[in-house]
Amino acid sequence: MANAQGDRSAKTCARLWSRIPEEYRQGRSFSDFWKSYRPVFAGDPSHRQVGTSSGKLAHVERFFGRLRQKLARYVRRTRAASESERMLHLTTKLFVEWYNEAIT
Repeated sequence: MANAQGDRSAKTCARLWSRIPEEYRQGRSFSDFWKSYRPVFAGDPSHRQVGTSSGKLAHVERFFGRLRQKLARYVRRTRAASESERMLHLTTKLFVEWYNEAIT
């Protein structure tokens, strides 16, 4: 799994896509209909935009549910831990490393 922190802009989406290993980018991929994703995946025959009711995004939604459950700082407005961007990035990176180890 790869990660990129930022807003939901095309720039952040492109940064995330570039961090995914090439062999995974060759497989089929799905995203919702967010307008920022269109320019990143335009012309990519292996990518499809689908609605959330299709079930194709369920594993992604499940992962984010687990992330919100394990890392309360993503859902709480009060100060659960450091609010610095660096600490959020490091915490997310650590969680992704743990998650990757857990699923392999």
